[in-house]
Amino acid sequence: MDLSEFTIRPDPANPKLTERVSGLDQDGRPVEASVTVERPLTLYLNGQEIVTMMTIADYPDYLAVGYLLNQNMLKRDDRITGIDYDEEIDTVVVRTERATNYEQKLKKKTLTSGCAQGTAFGDVMETFESVRLNPDARLKTSWIYALSKKINLTPSLYLEAGAIHGCVLCQDDRPLVYMEDVGRHNAVDKVAGYMHLHGVPAHDKIFYTTGRLTSEMVIKTVQMGIPILISRSGFTAWGVELGRQANLTMVGRAKGKRFLALAGTDRLDFDADPAAVGDEGGRHQRKGSRDDD
Repeated sequence: MDLSEFTIRPDPANPKLTERVSGLDQDGRPVEASVTVERPLTLYLNGQEIVTMMTIADYPDYLAVGYLLNQNMLKRDDRITGIDYDEEIDTVVVRTERATNYEQKLKKKTLTSGCAQGTAFGDVMETFESVRLNPDARLKTSWIYALSKKINLTPSLYLEAGAIHGCVLCQDDRPLVYMEDVGRHNAVDKVAGYMHLHGVPAHDKIFYTTGRLTSEMVIKTVQMGIPILISRSGFTAWGVELGRQANLTMVGRAKGKRFLALAGTDRLDFDADPAAVGDEGGRHQRKGSRDDD
């Protein structure tokens, strides 16, 4: 498989991200398995502690910036003067030219639907209604099939150890930036941080996730300005309602030749024959479906 399309992709060989643990299988035989390593990461914005999150901590700079952007604590025009990560004390500090103080916002918390208990501060709809997604963006059905195949055959921590979610920034049928983490919200934030720090435009991009299409996933995708969202998994009712409100194209249950579009369907170009697409083989999955994650 050609992996040259990826700017960033998972590194399952990184010894800091997995551990070998001994145990017994269903027949009582001794086995060793790879398990994902999670660790706490405390985020500071200037001199203020914001949150401690559980993460694999492979891209703490992108995670920190993306988190602050998606919580509306960092503005798109803020000038970042430094990002300092201290691995020994599991801390990342984002410094900005603008003075910040979020004591009131920190008092108002909303636990999100994301696994590993994501937390949104303040009003999660603060900027949602003001975003205007690109109405001219298109999604060819052939791209859905190509992206699903490429992403699910890419070596990943999911295939190595499981217990993890993936999010991929794509353009047309090309996967560009593939991030993983123990919580889907962390993986989203890493992509958001990468886009912000590298000045990547969002109007012509596709966001692919292995997780469910919940309200949180929709809100973050819209805040990032990406007009198309694809998932292997299913939808929540509020997620669909918000997607339709924002004119976000939402495609879920994308496995093999099948998919279901419930919002923004006017962007779809049906250029591929589903009968010519093979059903998803077992090597695309670990033990069971990602729907169970």
